[in-house]
Amino acid sequence: MVHPLFDITGRKAVVAGGTRGLGHGMAEGLLEAGCEVVIIGSSARVHASAEEFRARGFQCFSLQADLAKREENYRAFDEAVEKLGGTLDILVTAHGIQRRCRADQFPMSDWDDVIAVNLESQFILCQQAAKMMVEKGYGKIITVSSMSSFFGGQNVVAYSAAKGGVAQMTKCMSNDLLALGVNVNSIAPGYFATDMNEALLDPECVRYKEICDRIPAHRWGQPEDMKGACLFLASHASDYLGGAILPVDGGYLCK
Repeated sequence: MVHPLFDITGRKAVVAGGTRGLGHGMAEGLLEAGCEVVIIGSSARVHASAEEFRARGFQCFSLQADLAKREENYRAFDEAVEKLGGTLDILVTAHGIQRRCRADQFPMSDWDDVIAVNLESQFILCQQAAKMMVEKGYGKIITVSSMSSFFGGQNVVAYSAAKGGVAQMTKCMSNDLLALGVNVNSIAPGYFATDMNEALLDPECVRYKEICDRIPAHRWGQPEDMKGACLFLASHASDYLGGAILPVDGGYLCK
């Protein structure tokens, strides 16, 4: 039996970036907990992912959108809410892209792409969700920040800037919205074995060894490791939590 604090059966959720990686893991966790979920993805793969979830008996809808484009964020949000019957309880902004280059050589076109997807898009979706949640006096917004929200990283200047922005955006939105019934918090994933980190996953890579040596859990994270934190932030168990940046990192920050 699920404790009432963690019971989110029947809640309506949108997971941007729910096609793969961490977003897929969080969408799966919400579906397993009884939520009705719309996953948003940038490619047609999102439809296959939703079909796989439905084949397991879950209520999952798919929506394809290019969230690098401002107008696509508004369209995607409106269509996602429509698929959920016109209401929304939970938003997870797990979408993102990566571009790697030394800071002094970083192309402005890559800067624009990363900031548009990893920061501006997150704000637009959060703002649209907040408007709806404030009106009904309840809602859970879960942004996805990063270890790069705490430290600078290397060769990922746009990503670090965006994720630092997401952390600060989360805090400010929480200050504005918590008294109105809307919890805004963030999950800061550590090093996870996903497509985004493919460049670091070669065991022969010096950086791979450096990272492994620092993680007290002695392993990289897997998408399913995001489920617990997501469910906590999506449920009544987190009703008194606002503006938190919750590391899910195998203890990396503590080392």
